[in-house]
Amino acid sequence: MSAHSAAAPTAAAPMDHRHVMRAFSGLLVVLFVAMISGTVVSVALPQIIGSLDGTQSQYTWVVTATLLASTASTPIWGKLADLFSKKLLLQIAIGLFIVASLACGFAQNTGQLIGFRVIQGLGMGALQVLVQVIIAAMISPKERGRYNGYLGGVMAVATVGGPLLGGFITDTSWLGWRWCFFIAVPFTLIALVMLTRTLHLDEIKRPDTKVDYLGAALIAAGVSLLLLWVTFVGNNFDWISWQTLAMVAGSVLLLGAAVMVEAKVAEPIVPLHVVRRRDPALAIVASLAVGMAMFGGAVFLGQYFQIGRGYSPTEAGLLTIPMMAGVLISSTVAGRLVSKSGKVKPYIIAGVVLLTVGFLGLSLIDHKTSLVGVSLGMLAVGAGVGMSMQNLVLVLQNTVPLSELGAASGSITFFRSLGGTVGVSVLGAVLANQVSAKIADGLSRIGVDPAAGGSGSGTLNIAAMPPQIQEIVRAAYGEATGHIFLISAGIALIGVVATLFLTPTRLRDSVDLADGSGDAGGAGEAGERVPAAAG
Repeated sequence: MSAHSAAAPTAAAPMDHRHVMRAFSGLLVVLFVAMISGTVVSVALPQIIGSLDGTQSQYTWVVTATLLASTASTPIWGKLADLFSKKLLLQIAIGLFIVASLACGFAQNTGQLIGFRVIQGLGMGALQVLVQVIIAAMISPKERGRYNGYLGGVMAVATVGGPLLGGFITDTSWLGWRWCFFIAVPFTLIALVMLTRTLHLDEIKRPDTKVDYLGAALIAAGVSLLLLWVTFVGNNFDWISWQTLAMVAGSVLLLGAAVMVEAKVAEPIVPLHVVRRRDPALAIVASLAVGMAMFGGAVFLGQYFQIGRGYSPTEAGLLTIPMMAGVLISSTVAGRLVSKSGKVKPYIIAGVVLLTVGFLGLSLIDHKTSLVGVSLGMLAVGAGVGMSMQNLVLVLQNTVPLSELGAASGSITFFRSLGGTVGVSVLGAVLANQVSAKIADGLSRIGVDPAAGGSGSGTLNIAAMPPQIQEIVRAAYGEATGHIFLISAGIALIGVVATLFLTPTRLRDSVDLADGSGDAGGAGEAGERVPAAAG
């Protein structure tokens, strides 16, 4: 222990509250910008796609492209944070994000927008995981519960307040939807200046560092191919087809090869010895389910309020406030209770149960459901997310040494983002198919040939449709949205089952494991003994 401590005497020492808060404020701005860039466009997307003459498939792709790039790159950024300067990586990610945001704002068609959103997704993935890694390098797991309350507040404002801001920007004539992308730039520049001046980490130099480029390439290729299949299947080709066979088989082979590489290399992108242990594995499964249910379901709420209910973008944003309130209140309260008690499992279980109940309530909605009922469902979903999402990250971070913090954090963020991407793709495909079928039925009932009126289902520019067809489209979207929330409830239920089997341990008080070991081989055992002993 003494030899290791001598090598890095301050690497595992927690910072005092004053110094933490100086850097923490800049990190909160970064996290806010990264998250709001994904949510600020959600309410504005019907306007954006309508303005660019896009389709429902392209609507989903604007969201999926960002999540795809963010998901595939997340474990790579996390591992790089273990090997290189966390501060330098954060500065690079901020620069990448600024350039991509400007490019998105100047896009002239949906193809350009989707392409630039891919680049923006790379920056978003980096910012989200690096913020978590840096915070974990400064603060012990037990104390981190209190700071997670602040994180939860920022997540609440960005996740649900973002649509409100997006609606206001879209409805303001002298701004317009392009400012949904431009608005992130000044905040990001402020964050860059703040962090350059206030963030001072004790980086451990590792001259023998080797980056697992092969593993990174295989993971990114395998995940991307799988997500492309999820996006296109059912629309561009059938579930049982040669395209499905080729893409699924190719993804399995690539990911299988990635597992073989990760098991052999000295510095794996995804540390298998961590993710295959009981609690980390269960936390990952639960995060996968929560991400799939939350992102997959919530991303279509703005579309439901605008197209299904006929509200303006600003009104749609205001109507999502119950979800923001749920996240804000539950994350703040649960974070403080976790720091006070050191126990995290009860709050995770309660959160995932609330998430499931909320989605079950939302599964009953259609285009005429009372807004009170919709608000109660959103409140439950928000409360569930606030209590479970960051606490699941704590479960995994509590079991690993400081030297593996980046890879572990990147892994759980990766699987959560993977769940979100798959959720958006699958639920988007379900929604598109349901809407198409319901619009066809509606057109047939009024004596219009669905083939001749197909433009009504192919574009999201509702204002350009005849009033009678507008009503049919609104009813179709309202009723179809309930179906995707029912699927979300089923997915969230998987998270409930996973969290029930988590070990009831206490969070440790130190930034690093008690033995200070960064040894990959022993990290797993030490990581599980320390919290058990504390309990």
